[in-house]
Amino acid sequence: METIAGDAHGYGWAGLWSAVASLIFLWSMVQQYVPAQLEEYLTTLSRRLHAAISPYVTITIDEHVPDSFGRSEAYLAAEAYLSATCATSARRLRADLAAGSDRMSVAVDDHEEVVDEFRGAKLWWRKTKTLPRSNVISWSAHEEERRTYCLTFHNRHRGLVDAVYLPHVLAEGRAATVRNRQRRLFTNNPSSDWSGWDGRVWSHVKLEHPSTFATLGMHPAKKQDIIDDLDMFRDGKDYYASVGKAWKRGYLLFGPPGTGKSTMIAAMANYLDYDVYDLELTAVKNNTELRRLFIETTGKSIIVIEDIDCSIDLTGKRKTKKKKKDKSSKKKKKMAPPVAMDEENKVTLSGLLNFIDGLWSACGGERIIVFTTNHKEKLDPALIRRGRMDSHIEMSYCCFESFKVLAKNYLHIADHELFHEIQQLLGEVDMSPADVAENLMPKSKAKDVDASLGKLIKALKEAKEEALAKASIGAVNEEEAEDDDEEDDSSSSSEEEKNGKNKND
Repeated sequence: METIAGDAHGYGWAGLWSAVASLIFLWSMVQQYVPAQLEEYLTTLSRRLHAAISPYVTITIDEHVPDSFGRSEAYLAAEAYLSATCATSARRLRADLAAGSDRMSVAVDDHEEVVDEFRGAKLWWRKTKTLPRSNVISWSAHEEERRTYCLTFHNRHRGLVDAVYLPHVLAEGRAATVRNRQRRLFTNNPSSDWSGWDGRVWSHVKLEHPSTFATLGMHPAKKQDIIDDLDMFRDGKDYYASVGKAWKRGYLLFGPPGTGKSTMIAAMANYLDYDVYDLELTAVKNNTELRRLFIETTGKSIIVIEDIDCSIDLTGKRKTKKKKKDKSSKKKKKMAPPVAMDEENKVTLSGLLNFIDGLWSACGGERIIVFTTNHKEKLDPALIRRGRMDSHIEMSYCCFESFKVLAKNYLHIADHELFHEIQQLLGEVDMSPADVAENLMPKSKAKDVDASLGKLIKALKEAKEEALAKASIGAVNEEEAEDDDEEDDSSSSSEEEKNGKNKND
């Protein structure tokens, strides 16, 4: 009896599944011949019946924006959020390698459901994929397959979901995207390449610079001040809004060559997980192109103009006192129109100031603008005033504290008997961190600490002798110049005496 009952029970389940499979097969066959209008009407009717009976609400997030080839930002944020928080409970996952990235991203697979809990509310996420009709011609890739995230929750949690949960998903999804993305280094293309179906204002490569604040040869206290300032900026969105300032910050890095200005920029990008836009001003024709380049940048980025004093003429035109008019001034006035036309075809100081601190600079947010220069005194004061370049960071010659950081990085030592001599020499000689690092660099796989430190001491002594020689030569030249001045004074006085004597005669 038990065996017969078990067989009947098994036969009943097998028959049920067979019937379900037959219905699914018949529906797939009939669906091809059902008019689209009728299918849409039946779908709408079934949804209305379900809404009238069920206490649950469903929100759908489509993969693609209507009338656009791009993917929806809400969809990407939801996918990143679920991958970071709920993917561990999914049984089917999908791995993908994004273009230009070395990291595999894992997401919930199609037709998979995961559960999320938020402030006591239970929410169900399901990813669906809809295939098009076989007799429909698609003109774009996203029309072939339609993927959607469906969020289902009880109606009593609707206020919580609308006001708190969805903004939470968007913020956490964006943060997860930033954490997982490959940082990029952008450079601006010539304006002749901006047109066409594949016209791009910026080109990029992967940013793989290994510099960090831990490896940066700088005084630790100064380094910590910069890190604290960056933390304040990154977390200061609400603060900037409360004081009425655009969420951006300017840094001026100035100092002699080889003091680590470019390395500092890479360390800032790695610390903040920001992209870097390296703006080449000589490739920009006018202020309009400069504005377009800024609009095409994204948030969480560092916009860099290196050696700004050497890029273009940014001295600006200042008004001078009026002079007497003459024929030459009239000729210059007649030649004014060609000069004015030339002014329209180049980047001006006014255009760059608007780029940094004008109304267009408030488009978007979370941007850092960095200028580097070897000669701060050559820059126009209006360009580097506070509010435009908020923080002026001097990248100076290597001090003893900076040397200890480099010694730890290159030789893995924190102290040595030769450190005292090096400290004394660094107080007497100006040597850039780049030169110090090159002397500390081992020349073979077997790191000889004594040889590397000895090589640095030798280089410091040679630099000291060279500085003394230049100083002595300079002193001799000054003495000769003073002697020449005295001779000129004596000769002029003798001539005056002669002229006076002749007048008396």
